[in-house]
Amino acid sequence: MSDFCHLHLHLLVVVSLLWSFAESFRFDLPSGHTKCITEDINKNSMTVGKYHVVTSNQGLPPPADHRINVRVTSMLGGHYHAADQVTSGGFAFMGKDAGDYITCFWTTSAQSNLTVDFDWKIGVVTKGWSEAVKKGQIDSLEIELLKMQGTVSTIRNEMHYLRSREREMHELNLSTKDRMFWFSSLSLLICLSVVGMQVWHLKTYFERKKIL
Repeated sequence: MSDFCHLHLHLLVVVSLLWSFAESFRFDLPSGHTKCITEDINKNSMTVGKYHVVTSNQGLPPPADHRINVRVTSMLGGHYHAADQVTSGGFAFMGKDAGDYITCFWTTSAQSNLTVDFDWKIGVVTKGWSEAVKKGQIDSLEIELLKMQGTVSTIRNEMHYLRSREREMHELNLSTKDRMFWFSSLSLLICLSVVGMQVWHLKTYFERKKIL
């Protein structure tokens, strides 16, 4: 595949990642059950999450039994957020390692079913550009330039990450081919040895019986 095609593939992957990471989730959380959401996060990517229990009475605080527990961990065993018996909360951290990060929710509430809103943003979409404009900290032209700079930086990091994964897969394929070559050679050698022993055994048998 040409470098041009590789570049387009990388850009498509980056765009899809940025789109999916900006979405929100709403899900039901039955009592005694655990709901986990997993995202693949690159090293040094900024991550922001917000969650709250949805109630039928808008504007009023949730009932006392509408409480959830939350944990954010990585597949490598890192712990990034923990909250117990809360109705809402949030977290923000910089991913130390590339890989899957897991956010789990569960409740021991007597309420049979809770509804949770969860917003998880990763990368350039975590930056509060709109809020900064509303506060008058920077003008609209600067915000567009900062957005472009952040997007370019994210694309560059994604491309470096994908290229490193591509190198890892290439090395793995070479290693697998080498192993298969030696395994096939060993299997062929064993088969030839068995055939040779059978021929020698038959020749010895026929000579003993004076057939040959």
